[in-house]
Amino acid sequence: MTDGSARLHVLISGGFAPAYEKLLPEFERTTDIKITTGSGASQGAGPQTIAAQLARGVPTDVVILSREGLTDLAAANKIAAGTDKNLARVPLGVGVRTGTAKPDVSSVEAFKQVLLKAKIVAVPESTSGIWLMADLFPRLGIADKISVKPAPRGSDATRMVATGEVDVTVQPVSEILVAPGVDFAGTLAPQIQFVQTFSAAAVAGSKQMDSAKRLIEFLASARAFEAIRNSGMEPATTSR
Repeated sequence: MTDGSARLHVLISGGFAPAYEKLLPEFERTTDIKITTGSGASQGAGPQTIAAQLARGVPTDVVILSREGLTDLAAANKIAAGTDKNLARVPLGVGVRTGTAKPDVSSVEAFKQVLLKAKIVAVPESTSGIWLMADLFPRLGIADKISVKPAPRGSDATRMVATGEVDVTVQPVSEILVAPGVDFAGTLAPQIQFVQTFSAAAVAGSKQMDSAKRLIEFLASARAFEAIRNSGMEPATTSR
């Protein structure tokens, strides 16, 4: 049973956050479960990754992050078995400073030229940035020809674009669409696209397991689909 005093602690990465923020008021209103939300990167190094926060004992009942990051947490026995659900899928896109010309990124060659002409390219240090730097940029033959500035969070990457510190950012579309001072230029071509899946799970040892499962079920339900789509993502309706 869940009483009115139940409080959940959630750690969430940036990609799913725009939809989550739209959905949270309805969940709290209809369940009387109150939620405290913190943020962290799905993967990478540094003290603010979700894994690092769990390791140092930050109170957490539910995590929402990339499937790759969740797989890492499960391998470290941080996740309650059988509680994980995929919530949404989101492609990578390109963001530029508001007021500047939106570049053509519709083809592989056009995307390459945008990066080659940019003085600095921002990427998140988390899942998408790891893939871009380890896989895509080398595959395109531009890894040693462009200047890449990894940012601790997706919001840090968009902020650098907005202030003019970098010329473009490549990251999940959902993070670009809500970023102040940044315009969405388009998604990567299908041949070079990396579609991230964002997933949720209850944390092993949570004392609010029933409430945690209710939140995860709500975020994965049809009631969440509109908010997910309006945030530049597509609902993921099956668990892995």
